Amino acid sequence: MADTSFRETLIRLRYKWSFQQFVAELLQKRWMEPVVPFTAAVLVILAFAFLIPGYLSVGNIVSTARQFGEFGFVAIAIAVVIISGGIDLSVGSIFAMANFIALMMFNMYELSAPLSIAVTLGAGALMGAVNGMLIGYIGLGAFLTTLVTMLIFRAILNLLILRYSMEMAISTGDSRFWDWLGGGDLLGVPANILALALVAIVGHIFLSRGRPGWYIAAIGANRKAARHAGIPVERHLFLTYVISGVLTALGGVFYAARLNSPSSDTGVGMEVLALTAVVLGGVNLSGGKGSIGQSLIGTTIVLVLINGLVRFGLVGGATSAFLGFMMLLAVGVDVKWSRNRNKAIEKIYVVPSYFKLGARHDIAPDSGSAYALNNRLRDAEAIGLGKLDGPEDVIFDREGNLYCGTREGFIWRFSGKDLETQEIFARTGGRPLGMAFDRDDNLIICVAGMGVYGVRPDRSVYKLTDETTRTFGKVIDDSRLVLADDLDIAPDGKIYFSEATLRYTAQTWATDALEGRGNGRIIVFDPSTGKTRTLLRDQIFPNGVCVSHDGQSVLFALTWACRIERYWIAGPKAGKLETLIADLPGMPDNINRASDGSYWLALVGLRTPAYDLAMEDPGFRTRMIKRIPNDEWLYPNINNGCVVKFDESGKIIETLGDIGGKSHPSVTSMREERGYLYIGGLSNDRIGRVKLSGVDEQWNGPAAYWGERT
Repeated sequence: MADTSFRETLIRLRYKWSFQQFVAELLQKRWMEPVVPFTAAVLVILAFAFLIPGYLSVGNIVSTARQFGEFGFVAIAIAVVIISGGIDLSVGSIFAMANFIALMMFNMYELSAPLSIAVTLGAGALMGAVNGMLIGYIGLGAFLTTLVTMLIFRAILNLLILRYSMEMAISTGDSRFWDWLGGGDLLGVPANILALALVAIVGHIFLSRGRPGWYIAAIGANRKAARHAGIPVERHLFLTYVISGVLTALGGVFYAARLNSPSSDTGVGMEVLALTAVVLGGVNLSGGKGSIGQSLIGTTIVLVLINGLVRFGLVGGATSAFLGFMMLLAVGVDVKWSRNRNKAIEKIYVVPSYFKLGARHDIAPDSGSAYALNNRLRDAEAIGLGKLDGPEDVIFDREGNLYCGTREGFIWRFSGKDLETQEIFARTGGRPLGMAFDRDDNLIICVAGMGVYGVRPDRSVYKLTDETTRTFGKVIDDSRLVLADDLDIAPDGKIYFSEATLRYTAQTWATDALEGRGNGRIIVFDPSTGKTRTLLRDQIFPNGVCVSHDGQSVLFALTWACRIERYWIAGPKAGKLETLIADLPGMPDNINRASDGSYWLALVGLRTPAYDLAMEDPGFRTRMIKRIPNDEWLYPNINNGCVVKFDESGKIIETLGDIGGKSHPSVTSMREERGYLYIGGLSNDRIGRVKLSGVDEQWNGPAAYWGERT
């Protein structure tokens, strides 16, 4: 026995924390996408620092930084266009034109530096608008269009240089601000780097936090779907090319201020370098994915490589060939990773742990056990038969109207004599699960994937909370609610609710059972302060939540653990957690108060020997997940449940079942109301009604808990 206990302890410790789970969650993070290129950039810098004496000297760093500042604007410009699903091959020509226009305005026409910059940026916007009009509104192909405009802009530049070269050679402007733009700094940081940092911050906010940025990414991901979603595709494509023109022109301004040279070779090949930079940074060439940070990381790699190769003596064709090879390699990796990233995550995402359930109770009809099954639910009267799709929870208001939520996101209401009047009371926009009425008769609902919402008596829907306190040190951001499941309201108005799992959604929640981990939590929301905080973490699929009759504690179900917990919220035991019922014969779901001071509990499914054994063998479940399709995985039996009644001490009073699940294949909730028990089920097409005996036939849940309406 001692050896067995020691072995179990070792297995528990082995599977308690999983590096595989850490990696799977890490791969899901968006900030992981630039980690590889960022690491590559650091390694390239360290390699050249080791191989080239004086590579990290102040002079070399400042010189490279000034080039980085100018080229960085072009990289950001082309990244924005690529994210939208396009491409801009004209950036090199626009850069050269901006350089020429800036020098012409400042030197020849002797405009002030700010005015010269404004004119140059306007010219960049105009050239970008030409691309945007042809591609966005007329619908021409981006590659061919920008290739043609690249040639046209370059030809115009050559004509202008031929016409004005002599005049520009003898014209010089004088401005301390202009000189500062070209060679000045602030606290040692070059002026163009300061401007680039400001643009990068604004651009990041624009792309990741602003609606136009979301639209641009959506267009790049799927232009047809974006148009069907009502996004003005043409306008935003036009906008991306205008932004590209302005940013490229801004880089040209700093180049003009630094070198004061209107050469016809300016910007030649820059479009290839910019494309190489954004691809090396991890921006997806097919569109829809990328960031400002990734483009700047790629810019760092390209400039460091060019600088290092030049100092090694490789120039001209050798450098271009090397960069071309790097771009080809990056594109290949990007395509392969984009196609297989989700598959890789799926292969390692489900991480089984060791979990041993207690002894199973005998549930045979003739066993004499408190859990002995019967068919008291078999002949339940059907309400809403055929109209309801998965009424997960059912509840009554003070007036005796019946409510339930369905898979379509509807809240149905049944009213009138014998509940014959049926109507859609409200639409939540998500999957409504647990429900409760507050003191003011607002219907409070857990909506899967959205959070906790309310429906006022006038049917208006409002949000209460969709986030909670974030766990320090956790890889995934668990501040957002993923699967708010069930709730109840304490006498002081605080809403206690469960979040069943952080790792799975309303569509894949059953997969959480294969892990046996504490992926859920108990949370409290205080309407008086608007604050939400997490009370209990690492709970094994916490589900039904019920405030006790005296308001001193909260009962909640741990579905896969097959037990009921009690958390004290008031009195001398406040803050203490204890097990109320251990080793249930099935998976517990919702808990609700009964008229006699006891509680009703739904068992959504019954335990099986195969599932119990599988939970003790994480290796078996891991092999199962890897080797067979997910529709053949061994899931818990969640299609043959029952209802049990227990008292304050956890003693089982009675059981109501439907052997074989002919009328109610799954039971996720039940409510006692005026002498009847009403049954809801996640897989049912009806609400069941069963007549109870020996109960208070005038008892109404909300009225008994909150009192009659004043």
